[in-house]
Amino acid sequence: MDADLNTLVTALYVQVDDLLKANPDRVPWRPPVGIKPRISDAELVTLAVAQALLGFTSEARWLRFGRSQLQDLFPYLPGQSGYNKRLRKLVGTLSWLIRALGTRTSMFSDDVWIADSTPVECGRSRETAKRSDLAGFAEYGYCASHSRYFWGLRLHMLCTLHGLPIAAAVTGAKADERHVLLGMLDDADLAHQIAGTTLIADKNYYGQEFETTLTAAGIDLLRPTRKGEKTRPGGQFFKPLRQNVESVFDTYKGQLDLEQHGGRTPAGVLTRIWQRVLALTAAVWHNDNIGAPIKRSLIAYDH
Repeated sequence: MDADLNTLVTALYVQVDDLLKANPDRVPWRPPVGIKPRISDAELVTLAVAQALLGFTSEARWLRFGRSQLQDLFPYLPGQSGYNKRLRKLVGTLSWLIRALGTRTSMFSDDVWIADSTPVECGRSRETAKRSDLAGFAEYGYCASHSRYFWGLRLHMLCTLHGLPIAAAVTGAKADERHVLLGMLDDADLAHQIAGTTLIADKNYYGQEFETTLTAAGIDLLRPTRKGEKTRPGGQFFKPLRQNVESVFDTYKGQLDLEQHGGRTPAGVLTRIWQRVLALTAAVWHNDNIGAPIKRSLIAYDH
């Protein structure tokens, strides 16, 4: 296989179609009688991934582009309203496919994981914070990396050094990163992989009770030494690996336009976030299958 968008889209559609046929409980319920959709759930998921890879933040502009440039891949495209509604109903499917696709790569079994979180801003004005449908889900938080406050959510990621997502969660901006991480690790599907894993995190993942829980699960936590602590082992690895963590999030924000999601409701924001996480997972999956040297590279698919 080649590293180009058409090949990725074709391979992804076949894989997603097989996964959804084998797991019909993962798609929204549809009555057995009635009008059959002209575009399948697998085609819609593939279309959403292509939208993220090509950098279209507007669904209306994306569908206009698709009708003029992608007729050979998608003979029928719904209107903007239909596309929006169908995709929102598939938010759970998108989340499940991230894991299902990730397990079909050679990196999913890696025994070194990275944990971190990044802000997902949802508005800047006080009126937006008061009147938005996201009020109560989004909240004010602080981003230490950029030394600023923001109103929105946080995307918490547990991934391999290649950037392949192992688990992910979206929370309010004030959520404790440690509690969210423990929640992500409390997953039956990951139970057989956790023991013997080395987890690299920043200095916010601290606390005796927290570290005791990880140790009991068989996880070796490596993090920078906090002020007032004794020097922790592995400090020489954090500077280059920290750059790796920042690079993963820069892929989401710089190439997949995570901060330009445009969501105005909880379902809309979650759909757009999982759409981008799935897009990166699909690129890593495809690059792994074709033997590309850089698994997280999107250069071949963004034009």
